[in-house]
Amino acid sequence: MALLDWIVLGGTLFFIVGFGVWKTKGSTSVDDYVRGGSDAKWWTIGLSVMATQASAITFLSTPGQAFHDGMGFVQFYFGLPIAMIVICAVFIPIYHKLKVFTAYELLEKRFDLKTRTLTAVLFLIQRGLAAGITIFAPSIILSAVLGWDLRTLNIIIGALVIIYTVSGGTKAVSVTQKQQMFIIMIGMFFAFFFILGSLPADISFGEALKIAGANEKLTILNFDFDTKNRYTFWSGITGGFFLALAYFGTDQSQVQRYLSGKSVRESQLGLIFNGLLKIPMQFFILLVGVMVFVFYQYNASPLNFNPAATEAVLLSEYAQDYKSLEEGHLELEQQKRMAQNDYSEALKLKDYNAIEQAKLNVVQVNKEERINRDAAKTLISEASKSAETNDKDYVFIHFILNNLPRGLIGLLLAVILSAAMSSTASELNALGTITALDLYKRNKTGQFTQKHYVVATKWFTFLWGIIAILIACVANLFDNLIQLVNIIGSIFYGNVLGIFLLAFFFKFVKGNAVFIAALVTQAIVILGWSQEWMSYLWLNAFGCGLVILLAILLEGLDRTLGNPPIKA
Repeated sequence: MALLDWIVLGGTLFFIVGFGVWKTKGSTSVDDYVRGGSDAKWWTIGLSVMATQASAITFLSTPGQAFHDGMGFVQFYFGLPIAMIVICAVFIPIYHKLKVFTAYELLEKRFDLKTRTLTAVLFLIQRGLAAGITIFAPSIILSAVLGWDLRTLNIIIGALVIIYTVSGGTKAVSVTQKQQMFIIMIGMFFAFFFILGSLPADISFGEALKIAGANEKLTILNFDFDTKNRYTFWSGITGGFFLALAYFGTDQSQVQRYLSGKSVRESQLGLIFNGLLKIPMQFFILLVGVMVFVFYQYNASPLNFNPAATEAVLLSEYAQDYKSLEEGHLELEQQKRMAQNDYSEALKLKDYNAIEQAKLNVVQVNKEERINRDAAKTLISEASKSAETNDKDYVFIHFILNNLPRGLIGLLLAVILSAAMSSTASELNALGTITALDLYKRNKTGQFTQKHYVVATKWFTFLWGIIAILIACVANLFDNLIQLVNIIGSIFYGNVLGIFLLAFFFKFVKGNAVFIAALVTQAIVILGWSQEWMSYLWLNAFGCGLVILLAILLEGLDRTLGNPPIKA
């Protein structure tokens, strides 16, 4: 990295931290610190909600996902707009009417303290793990690519977030997320147009899309009914709906964003704004990944994008075998460029037979390249059991560091770290709030001042920041980081969503039945995930339906046996 990149990167990050501390200093009441004074406008809420979900994982993993598998991942978000409508119609009016500080406060009013505590604990477990991963994700990749120390990166990212989140609470998170989203989108647009400008002069955007389409990268819809298929229209519209409904409707890291709204209408407009823009944003990020694929049809790419994995195999007894695969990779890249040039010429001539033959040649050479890459992954795994062979998360960062001009590299790295900070800040803010208000305050005897609970919330936020850094320092890379975060959420979210739906719509079901049903459901969902009963997206609908069914059955059984209804 050049000096200019360091200036852009450092200046951007320290501006965000400094601005957040300066703009929001002096919170003295719980309302100010937890709900930001309840004066946020709809555009602040919308951007904050979007930034909370769009972590560094989104901007590292999603382009790599598209590079390898195409645009089909966008189906994951198809249920989100529907979920936004339901939350606006049902959840937000209830939260505002009851004037709650946390989502789980509602559950005590409806059921009992133990149900509120259980749900809060489930949130703390899954969101605490996710907070560690959102720090770990950019750290592991930047460490591997830039050679920086992994633990040092974890500490730096975590510390920067802790400073302004502890200082300013919810308002600090919301204020800084507007700046972060602006930086993120500017950086992604710069990257997109740079790729288009770096393609051969005779390759237009339309032809680039045809090249991507020839390699099946633009296939968006899959109507397969196989529940083990991760990304289909049906899994997105159902599993994705339940995941979005649980995440945006019951996860305190999101609920806290729109509880800060000036009114019900402002909160609703903020979520509708997110619902309208989220799919186009993810589509665009995936399209960037597809364009990176097209770029590497004409430019040299490594056999494996993870430099640490390549180094591990080159230092092992399999080094010569790997070098042979690299030689084959170079030959295939030459064939690929020739095949793509033939395809481009055929498109210009508009000769159907020539186009189809050239397309078959392109598909064949890319298939051979994938086989070669898979062989390389096998060698890497044999050379080092700890080396990460799956390089999806390294594709985009490799492109950034090896192809973008000076200054723009620093900007894109700032994008990645800004996204990590924005998402982690929301998580720490929510974790501290839940611990302070749902556990500490609710179970503490005696009368204490507002300032006492603000200080307590700050200390719990700080503690969760330390825990997140520790989790990041011991985490291991998964198949794909964006999938890992969604898997963790899917294990818990369905159950939590079902508890809230029982509270809203099943008035005859009481606290004991819900509490027992939730414990049993969580155990079954974890078992189902470990035994791979279904794709993780379906766990959301499964967990939600199961806890509702069990609670109804338990309540019915209790009444059938003649026991009086249990008071909530």
